[in-house]
Amino acid sequence: MNSYLGLLKTRGVARIMAAQLVARFPFGMLSLAFLLHIERLHHSYGAAGLVLAATSIGQAISGPLTSRWMGVWGMRRVLLLTMVVCASAIGTIALAPVLPVPVYMAIGLLAGLSTPPVQPAVRTIYPKMVNSTQLTPLFSLDASAQEVIWVLGPVITTFVATQISTVLAILVAMAFMVGGGIWFIASPEVGRVRIPRSRRRIGVVLARPAVRLSTITGFLLVGACASIEAGVVSSFGEASPESGIVLALFAVGSLIGGLSLGHVPISRWAMARRMFAIFVGMSLAAASLNFWWLAATLLIAGIGIAPALAVMFAIVSSSVKFSETAEAYGWVGTGQLIGAALGSAAAGFMIDRFHAPGAFWVAASFAFVGFLVPTIFHRWHPDLRGRDASPIPDTEPVQVQPS
Repeated sequence: MNSYLGLLKTRGVARIMAAQLVARFPFGMLSLAFLLHIERLHHSYGAAGLVLAATSIGQAISGPLTSRWMGVWGMRRVLLLTMVVCASAIGTIALAPVLPVPVYMAIGLLAGLSTPPVQPAVRTIYPKMVNSTQLTPLFSLDASAQEVIWVLGPVITTFVATQISTVLAILVAMAFMVGGGIWFIASPEVGRVRIPRSRRRIGVVLARPAVRLSTITGFLLVGACASIEAGVVSSFGEASPESGIVLALFAVGSLIGGLSLGHVPISRWAMARRMFAIFVGMSLAAASLNFWWLAATLLIAGIGIAPALAVMFAIVSSSVKFSETAEAYGWVGTGQLIGAALGSAAAGFMIDRFHAPGAFWVAASFAFVGFLVPTIFHRWHPDLRGRDASPIPDTEPVQVQPS
Protein backbone atom coordinates (compact mmCIF):
# COMPACT_ATOMS: atom_id res chain seq x y z
CA MET A 1 0.00 0.00 0.00
CA ASN A 2 2.92 2.37 0.64
CA SER A 3 3.87 2.24 -3.03
CA TYR A 4 0.33 3.23 -4.01
CA LEU A 5 0.39 6.11 -1.52
CA GLY A 6 3.70 7.19 -3.04
CA LEU A 7 2.13 7.20 -6.50
CA LEU A 8 -0.75 9.36 -5.29
CA LYS A 9 1.76 11.86 -3.90
CA THR A 10 3.32 12.27 -7.36
CA ARG A 11 2.39 15.68 -8.72
CA GLY A 12 -0.98 15.64 -10.46
CA VAL A 13 -1.63 11.88 -10.22
CA ALA A 14 -4.31 12.03 -7.52
CA ARG A 15 -6.03 14.98 -9.21
CA ILE A 16 -6.18 13.50 -12.71
CA MET A 17 -7.22 10.08 -11.38
CA ALA A 18 -10.03 11.57 -9.31
CA ALA A 19 -11.24 13.80 -12.16
CA GLN A 20 -11.37 10.98 -14.70
CA LEU A 21 -13.14 8.70 -12.21
CA VAL A 22 -15.90 11.26 -11.70
CA ALA A 23 -16.14 11.87 -15.46
CA ARG A 24 -16.47 8.13 -16.08
CA PHE A 25 -18.78 7.50 -13.11
CA PRO A 26 -21.93 7.55 -15.31
CA PHE A 27 -20.78 4.37 -17.00
CA GLY A 28 -21.31 2.51 -13.75
CA MET A 29 -24.84 3.89 -13.72
CA LEU A 30 -26.19 4.29 -17.23
CA SER A 31 -26.41 0.64 -18.30
CA LEU A 32 -28.44 -0.27 -15.23
CA ALA A 33 -30.46 2.97 -15.38
CA PHE A 34 -31.32 2.44 -19.07
CA LEU A 35 -32.14 -1.22 -18.38
CA LEU A 36 -34.59 -0.31 -15.60
CA HIS A 37 -36.04 2.69 -17.45
CA ILE A 38 -36.74 0.97 -20.78
CA GLU A 39 -37.98 -2.22 -19.11
CA ARG A 40 -40.38 -0.16 -17.01
CA LEU A 41 -41.70 1.66 -20.07
CA HIS A 42 -41.92 -1.33 -22.44
CA HIS A 43 -42.10 -4.26 -19.97
CA SER A 44 -39.38 -6.23 -21.77
CA TYR A 45 -35.78 -6.95 -20.86
CA GLY A 46 -35.23 -7.80 -24.52
CA ALA A 47 -36.23 -4.27 -25.53
CA ALA A 48 -33.98 -2.81 -22.84
CA GLY A 49 -31.13 -5.00 -24.05
CA LEU A 50 -31.56 -3.66 -27.59
CA VAL A 51 -31.25 -0.07 -26.38
CA LEU A 52 -28.14 -0.94 -24.38
CA ALA A 53 -26.73 -2.75 -27.39
CA ALA A 54 -27.31 0.28 -29.65
CA THR A 55 -25.62 2.56 -27.12
CA SER A 56 -22.64 0.25 -26.80
CA ILE A 57 -22.31 -0.14 -30.56
CA GLY A 58 -22.18 3.65 -30.87
CA GLN A 59 -19.45 3.76 -28.23
CA ALA A 60 -17.58 1.00 -30.04
CA ILE A 61 -17.61 2.92 -33.31
CA SER A 62 -16.56 6.20 -31.72
CA GLY A 63 -13.69 4.85 -29.60
CA PRO A 64 -10.86 4.71 -32.17
CA LEU A 65 -12.19 7.71 -34.10
CA THR A 66 -12.45 10.20 -31.25
CA SER A 67 -9.14 8.93 -29.86
CA ARG A 68 -7.39 9.80 -33.13
CA TRP A 69 -9.19 13.16 -33.28
CA MET A 70 -7.48 14.10 -30.01
CA GLY A 71 -4.18 13.94 -31.89
CA VAL A 72 -5.56 16.27 -34.58
CA TRP A 73 -7.64 18.84 -32.68
CA GLY A 74 -6.39 18.38 -29.13
CA MET A 75 -7.85 16.60 -26.11
CA ARG A 76 -9.86 19.49 -24.73
CA ARG A 77 -11.79 20.32 -27.90
CA VAL A 78 -12.76 16.71 -28.57
CA LEU A 79 -13.69 16.02 -24.94
CA LEU A 80 -15.85 19.16 -24.67
CA LEU A 81 -17.75 18.60 -27.92
CA THR A 82 -18.48 14.94 -27.23
CA MET A 83 -19.55 15.68 -23.65
CA VAL A 84 -22.16 18.23 -24.77
CA VAL A 85 -23.66 15.96 -27.45
CA CYS A 86 -23.66 12.86 -25.23
CA ALA A 87 -25.27 14.63 -22.27
CA SER A 88 -28.00 15.98 -24.58
CA ALA A 89 -28.81 12.48 -25.88
CA ILE A 90 -28.89 11.00 -22.37
CA GLY A 91 -31.19 13.77 -21.18
CA THR A 92 -33.54 13.07 -24.09
CA ILE A 93 -33.86 9.39 -23.13
CA ALA A 94 -34.70 10.41 -19.58
CA LEU A 95 -37.15 13.25 -20.25
CA ALA A 96 -38.86 12.40 -23.54
CA PRO A 97 -42.37 10.92 -23.45
CA VAL A 98 -42.68 7.18 -24.08
CA LEU A 99 -41.14 6.46 -27.49
CA PRO A 100 -40.96 3.33 -29.67
CA VAL A 101 -38.01 1.07 -28.98
CA PRO A 102 -36.32 1.86 -32.35
CA VAL A 103 -36.34 5.57 -31.47
CA TYR A 104 -34.75 4.87 -28.09
CA MET A 105 -32.17 2.75 -29.93
CA ALA A 106 -31.38 5.65 -32.30
CA ILE A 107 -30.92 8.08 -29.39
CA GLY A 108 -28.84 5.50 -27.54
CA LEU A 109 -26.68 5.08 -30.64
CA LEU A 110 -26.10 8.86 -30.73
CA ALA A 111 -25.18 8.86 -27.03
CA GLY A 112 -22.71 6.08 -27.72
CA LEU A 113 -21.20 7.77 -30.76
CA SER A 114 -20.56 10.92 -28.74
CA THR A 115 -19.15 9.25 -25.61
CA PRO A 116 -16.26 11.42 -24.34
CA PRO A 117 -12.95 9.52 -24.82
CA VAL A 118 -11.83 10.05 -21.23
CA GLN A 119 -10.31 6.61 -20.80
CA PRO A 120 -7.98 6.75 -23.86
CA ALA A 121 -7.03 10.29 -22.86
CA VAL A 122 -6.00 9.43 -19.32
CA ARG A 123 -4.23 6.20 -20.35
CA THR A 124 -2.18 8.34 -22.76
CA ILE A 125 -1.39 10.95 -20.11
CA TYR A 126 -0.20 8.50 -17.43
CA PRO A 127 3.15 7.56 -19.06
CA LYS A 128 4.05 11.27 -19.08
CA MET A 129 3.36 11.68 -15.35
CA VAL A 130 5.42 8.89 -13.76
CA ASN A 131 8.70 7.11 -14.40
CA SER A 132 8.80 3.76 -16.19
CA THR A 133 9.04 1.67 -13.00
CA GLN A 134 5.85 3.25 -11.64
CA LEU A 135 3.73 2.79 -14.74
CA THR A 136 2.53 -0.81 -14.24
CA PRO A 137 1.58 -0.17 -10.57
CA LEU A 138 -0.21 3.00 -11.73
CA PHE A 139 -2.24 1.04 -14.27
CA SER A 140 -3.13 -1.44 -11.54
CA LEU A 141 -4.09 1.33 -9.11
CA ASP A 142 -6.22 2.96 -11.79
CA ALA A 143 -7.95 -0.31 -12.68
CA SER A 144 -8.65 -0.88 -8.98
CA ALA A 145 -9.79 2.69 -8.31
CA GLN A 146 -12.26 2.56 -11.18
CA GLU A 147 -14.07 -0.20 -9.29
CA VAL A 148 -15.44 2.61 -7.12
CA ILE A 149 -17.54 3.33 -10.20
CA TRP A 150 -18.92 -0.21 -10.12
CA VAL A 151 -19.26 -0.31 -6.33
CA LEU A 152 -21.19 2.94 -5.86
CA GLY A 153 -22.71 3.32 -9.34
CA PRO A 154 -25.10 0.32 -9.21
CA VAL A 155 -26.03 1.05 -5.58
CA ILE A 156 -26.88 4.71 -6.30
CA THR A 157 -28.73 3.80 -9.50
CA THR A 158 -30.73 1.01 -7.91
CA PHE A 159 -31.70 3.13 -4.91
CA VAL A 160 -32.70 6.20 -6.94
CA ALA A 161 -34.46 4.20 -9.68
CA THR A 162 -36.46 1.99 -7.33
CA GLN A 163 -37.17 4.45 -4.52
CA ILE A 164 -37.69 7.63 -6.57
CA SER A 165 -37.70 7.20 -10.37
CA THR A 166 -35.68 5.82 -13.27
CA VAL A 167 -35.77 9.29 -14.85
CA LEU A 168 -33.91 10.79 -11.90
CA ALA A 169 -31.40 7.93 -11.95
CA ILE A 170 -30.48 8.80 -15.55
CA LEU A 171 -30.30 12.52 -14.77
CA VAL A 172 -27.97 11.89 -11.82
CA ALA A 173 -25.66 9.97 -14.15
CA MET A 174 -25.78 12.87 -16.62
CA ALA A 175 -24.85 15.31 -13.84
CA PHE A 176 -21.76 13.24 -13.02
CA MET A 177 -20.81 13.23 -16.72
CA VAL A 178 -21.02 17.01 -17.03
CA GLY A 179 -19.45 17.86 -13.67
CA GLY A 180 -16.67 15.30 -13.92
CA GLY A 181 -16.09 16.11 -17.58
CA ILE A 182 -15.58 19.80 -16.85
CA TRP A 183 -13.18 18.96 -13.99
CA PHE A 184 -11.17 16.58 -16.17
CA ILE A 185 -11.04 18.96 -19.15
CA ALA A 186 -9.87 21.79 -16.87
CA SER A 187 -7.07 19.68 -15.35
CA PRO A 188 -3.61 21.08 -16.21
CA GLU A 189 -2.37 17.65 -17.35
CA VAL A 190 -4.96 17.53 -20.14
CA GLY A 191 -3.60 20.76 -21.57
CA ARG A 192 0.04 19.94 -20.89
CA VAL A 193 0.33 16.69 -22.87
CA ARG A 194 -0.27 16.80 -26.60
CA ILE A 195 -0.81 13.55 -28.51
CA PRO A 196 1.23 13.55 -31.72
CA ARG A 197 -0.78 13.12 -34.92
CA SER A 198 -0.59 9.47 -36.00
CA ARG A 199 0.94 9.05 -39.44
CA ARG A 200 -0.49 5.58 -39.99
CA ARG A 201 -3.95 4.63 -41.23
CA ILE A 202 -6.65 4.00 -38.69
CA GLY A 203 -6.73 0.37 -37.63
CA VAL A 204 -3.08 -0.40 -38.45
CA VAL A 205 -2.33 -0.50 -34.72
CA LEU A 206 -4.41 -3.71 -34.54
CA ALA A 207 -1.51 -5.43 -36.30
CA ARG A 208 0.20 -5.39 -32.91
CA PRO A 209 -0.51 -8.81 -31.30
CA ALA A 210 -0.84 -7.34 -27.79
CA VAL A 211 -3.50 -4.89 -28.99
CA ARG A 212 -5.45 -7.70 -30.67
CA LEU A 213 -5.22 -9.89 -27.59
CA SER A 214 -6.37 -7.11 -25.25
CA THR A 215 -9.21 -6.12 -27.59
CA ILE A 216 -10.55 -9.68 -27.96
CA THR A 217 -10.16 -10.62 -24.30
CA GLY A 218 -11.64 -7.30 -23.15
CA PHE A 219 -14.64 -7.95 -25.41
CA LEU A 220 -15.22 -11.32 -23.72
CA LEU A 221 -14.58 -10.03 -20.19
CA VAL A 222 -17.00 -7.12 -20.42
CA GLY A 223 -19.58 -9.28 -22.24
CA ALA A 224 -19.52 -11.60 -19.25
CA CYS A 225 -19.85 -8.70 -16.80
CA ALA A 226 -22.75 -7.14 -18.73
CA SER A 227 -24.59 -10.47 -18.67
CA ILE A 228 -23.99 -10.78 -14.94
CA GLU A 229 -25.41 -7.30 -14.36
CA ALA A 230 -28.61 -8.10 -16.26
CA GLY A 231 -28.94 -11.47 -14.55
CA VAL A 232 -28.56 -10.02 -11.05
CA VAL A 233 -31.19 -7.33 -11.70
CA SER A 234 -33.56 -9.94 -13.12
CA SER A 235 -32.95 -12.29 -10.15
CA PHE A 236 -34.08 -9.86 -7.47
CA GLY A 237 -36.50 -7.62 -9.37
CA GLU A 238 -36.54 -3.90 -9.93
CA ALA A 239 -37.79 -2.91 -6.49
CA SER A 240 -35.16 -4.78 -4.45
CA PRO A 241 -31.89 -3.19 -3.23
CA GLU A 242 -30.32 -6.67 -3.20
CA SER A 243 -29.27 -6.38 -6.85
CA GLY A 244 -27.26 -3.25 -6.12
CA ILE A 245 -25.62 -4.89 -3.10
CA VAL A 246 -24.60 -8.00 -5.07
CA LEU A 247 -23.19 -5.92 -7.93
CA ALA A 248 -21.30 -3.77 -5.42
CA LEU A 249 -19.73 -6.90 -3.89
CA PHE A 250 -18.81 -8.01 -7.41
CA ALA A 251 -16.89 -4.74 -7.79
CA VAL A 252 -15.40 -4.98 -4.28
CA GLY A 253 -13.86 -8.31 -5.31
CA SER A 254 -12.27 -6.55 -8.28
CA LEU A 255 -10.95 -3.78 -6.02
CA ILE A 256 -9.38 -6.33 -3.67
CA GLY A 257 -7.84 -8.24 -6.55
CA GLY A 258 -6.42 -5.13 -8.18
CA LEU A 259 -4.73 -3.84 -5.03
CA SER A 260 -3.43 -7.31 -4.07
CA LEU A 261 -2.00 -8.26 -7.47
CA GLY A 262 -0.84 -4.83 -8.65
CA HIS A 263 2.85 -5.62 -8.18
CA VAL A 264 2.84 -9.23 -9.39
CA PRO A 265 5.18 -9.47 -12.41
CA ILE A 266 3.30 -9.82 -15.70
CA SER A 267 4.24 -13.04 -17.47
CA ARG A 268 2.83 -14.45 -20.73
CA TRP A 269 0.22 -16.38 -18.71
CA ALA A 270 -0.92 -13.46 -16.54
CA MET A 271 -4.13 -12.72 -18.45
CA ALA A 272 -5.13 -16.39 -18.75
CA ARG A 273 -4.77 -16.91 -14.99
CA ARG A 274 -6.91 -13.90 -14.17
CA MET A 275 -9.58 -14.86 -16.68
CA PHE A 276 -9.70 -18.36 -15.20
CA ALA A 277 -10.58 -16.94 -11.77
CA ILE A 278 -13.39 -14.94 -13.37
CA PHE A 279 -14.71 -18.02 -15.19
CA VAL A 280 -14.72 -20.12 -12.00
CA GLY A 281 -16.66 -17.51 -10.02
CA MET A 282 -19.25 -16.91 -12.76
CA SER A 283 -19.75 -20.63 -13.35
CA LEU A 284 -20.42 -21.15 -9.66
CA ALA A 285 -22.83 -18.20 -9.64
CA ALA A 286 -24.98 -19.90 -12.29
CA ALA A 287 -25.74 -22.76 -9.86
CA SER A 288 -28.11 -20.79 -7.60
CA LEU A 289 -29.94 -17.46 -7.39
CA ASN A 290 -29.71 -17.33 -3.60
CA PHE A 291 -28.60 -13.88 -2.42
CA TRP A 292 -25.71 -15.10 -0.26
CA TRP A 293 -24.54 -17.59 -2.89
CA LEU A 294 -24.43 -14.91 -5.58
CA ALA A 295 -22.72 -12.47 -3.23
CA ALA A 296 -19.96 -15.00 -2.44
CA THR A 297 -19.42 -16.38 -5.95
CA LEU A 298 -19.44 -12.99 -7.66
CA LEU A 299 -16.99 -11.69 -5.05
CA ILE A 300 -14.69 -14.53 -6.20
CA ALA A 301 -15.28 -13.73 -9.87
CA GLY A 302 -14.58 -10.06 -9.25
CA ILE A 303 -11.09 -10.75 -7.89
CA GLY A 304 -9.80 -11.31 -11.43
CA ILE A 305 -11.37 -8.29 -13.15
CA ALA A 306 -9.17 -5.31 -12.16
CA PRO A 307 -5.97 -7.40 -12.45
CA ALA A 308 -7.02 -8.55 -15.94
CA LEU A 309 -7.71 -4.97 -17.02
CA ALA A 310 -4.39 -3.80 -15.59
CA VAL A 311 -2.59 -6.46 -17.63
CA MET A 312 -4.40 -5.28 -20.78
CA PHE A 313 -3.38 -1.66 -20.19
CA ALA A 314 0.24 -2.58 -19.49
CA ILE A 315 0.82 -4.89 -22.47
CA VAL A 316 -0.79 -2.39 -24.85
CA SER A 317 1.32 0.47 -23.49
CA SER A 318 4.52 -1.53 -23.87
CA SER A 319 3.75 -2.57 -27.45
CA VAL A 320 2.85 0.67 -29.29
CA LYS A 321 4.35 4.07 -30.03
CA PHE A 322 3.20 7.02 -27.92
CA SER A 323 1.40 8.53 -30.92
CA GLU A 324 -0.59 5.28 -31.25
CA THR A 325 -1.53 4.82 -27.60
CA ALA A 326 -4.83 6.73 -27.69
CA GLU A 327 -6.05 4.84 -30.77
CA ALA A 328 -4.86 1.51 -29.31
CA TYR A 329 -6.81 2.13 -26.11
CA GLY A 330 -9.73 3.25 -28.27
CA TRP A 331 -9.75 -0.16 -29.97
CA VAL A 332 -9.48 -1.94 -26.63
CA GLY A 333 -12.45 0.13 -25.44
CA THR A 334 -14.31 -0.75 -28.63
CA GLY A 335 -13.82 -4.44 -27.94
CA GLN A 336 -15.14 -4.00 -24.43
CA LEU A 337 -18.16 -2.05 -25.61
CA ILE A 338 -19.07 -4.55 -28.31
CA GLY A 339 -18.87 -7.14 -25.55
CA ALA A 340 -21.21 -5.05 -23.43
CA ALA A 341 -23.61 -4.74 -26.36
CA LEU A 342 -23.70 -8.44 -27.18
CA GLY A 343 -23.63 -9.49 -23.54
CA SER A 344 -26.55 -7.23 -22.63
CA ALA A 345 -28.59 -8.22 -25.69
CA ALA A 346 -27.94 -11.96 -25.29
CA ALA A 347 -28.69 -11.82 -21.57
CA GLY A 348 -31.91 -9.87 -22.18
CA PHE A 349 -33.26 -12.41 -24.65
CA MET A 350 -32.18 -15.35 -22.48
CA ILE A 351 -33.94 -13.77 -19.49
CA ASP A 352 -37.14 -13.41 -21.50
CA ARG A 353 -36.96 -17.09 -22.47
CA PHE A 354 -35.30 -18.85 -19.50
CA HIS A 355 -35.63 -16.20 -16.75
CA ALA A 356 -32.61 -15.04 -14.72
CA PRO A 357 -30.49 -18.25 -14.98
CA GLY A 358 -30.20 -17.67 -18.73
CA ALA A 359 -28.11 -14.54 -18.17
CA PHE A 360 -25.68 -16.43 -15.94
CA TRP A 361 -25.27 -19.13 -18.61
CA VAL A 362 -24.34 -16.39 -21.08
CA ALA A 363 -21.85 -14.88 -18.62
CA ALA A 364 -20.15 -18.20 -17.92
CA SER A 365 -19.84 -18.86 -21.66
CA PHE A 366 -18.23 -15.48 -22.31
CA ALA A 367 -15.83 -15.99 -19.40
CA PHE A 368 -14.82 -19.47 -20.56
CA VAL A 369 -13.93 -18.27 -24.05
CA GLY A 370 -12.20 -15.30 -22.39
CA PHE A 371 -9.96 -17.79 -20.58
CA LEU A 372 -9.31 -19.87 -23.70
CA VAL A 373 -8.18 -16.95 -25.91
CA PRO A 374 -5.18 -15.77 -23.82
CA THR A 375 -4.32 -19.41 -23.14
CA ILE A 376 -4.20 -20.39 -26.81
CA PHE A 377 -2.60 -17.13 -27.94
CA HIS A 378 -0.23 -16.64 -25.00
CA ARG A 379 2.61 -15.92 -27.44
CA TRP A 380 0.82 -12.66 -28.34
CA HIS A 381 1.23 -11.65 -24.70
CA PRO A 382 4.47 -9.73 -23.93
CA ASP A 383 6.49 -10.95 -20.97
CA LEU A 384 6.94 -7.79 -18.88
CA ARG A 385 8.89 -9.36 -16.02
CA GLY A 386 11.77 -6.97 -15.51
CA ARG A 387 10.66 -4.85 -18.48
CA ASP A 388 9.45 -1.28 -18.87
CA ALA A 389 5.74 -0.86 -19.71
CA SER A 390 6.20 2.62 -21.21
CA PRO A 391 5.17 3.21 -24.84
CA ILE A 392 7.76 2.92 -27.61
CA PRO A 393 9.21 6.41 -28.23
CA ASP A 394 8.25 8.20 -31.45
CA THR A 395 11.06 9.21 -33.77
CA GLU A 396 10.13 12.88 -33.41
CA PRO A 397 10.00 14.89 -30.16
CA VAL A 398 6.73 14.82 -28.24
CA GLN A 399 5.47 18.34 -27.73
CA VAL A 400 4.68 19.29 -24.14
CA GLN A 401 2.82 22.55 -23.71
CA PRO A 402 3.23 24.70 -20.60
CA SER A 403 0.24 24.59 -18.30
